[in-house]
Amino acid sequence: MAAKNKLTLSVQFADDRLAADLPRALLRRWVQAALLGPAELTLRFVDESEGRTLNRDYREKDYATNVLTFAYGETEDAIVQADIVFCVDVLMREAAERRISSAQHTAHLVVHGVLHAQGYDHEVEDDAEEMEKFETEILARLGIPDPYADISDHKAGKISI
Repeated sequence: MAAKNKLTLSVQFADDRLAADLPRALLRRWVQAALLGPAELTLRFVDESEGRTLNRDYREKDYATNVLTFAYGETEDAIVQADIVFCVDVLMREAAERRISSAQHTAHLVVHGVLHAQGYDHEVEDDAEEMEKFETEILARLGIPDPYADISDHKAGKISI
């Protein structure tokens, strides 16, 4: 078993609809699975209004998205620092559309957000393929099915990440 990376984790539920389904230990497990080095992370669960405001103010996109990662780079000690924000409304809607549990979809978005915090991106196709492959491998180790199995929906923009 690989050694766990040092992790300082804060979890905030501004929207608490998923709080009972997402105990801190489970969130920590998902984060730890995607870490490549030490990190100081905050996971924040928000409603659609806050999600939309953050996306509009920081990305100039006037809609709520499922996950936003605010990476602050690494400290001198190579510690990744980031805030990862999950919009509960979007997350729950996407999970229902895909007929999966909100927890399963959250696991995917946690892994996705943590990879973003560590510099992974999906703006160009080659990077997207690499990131998706890595996400799929991490999720498989957690016992979670490939979230990109129906890749036609993802490529057509029906599933936002």
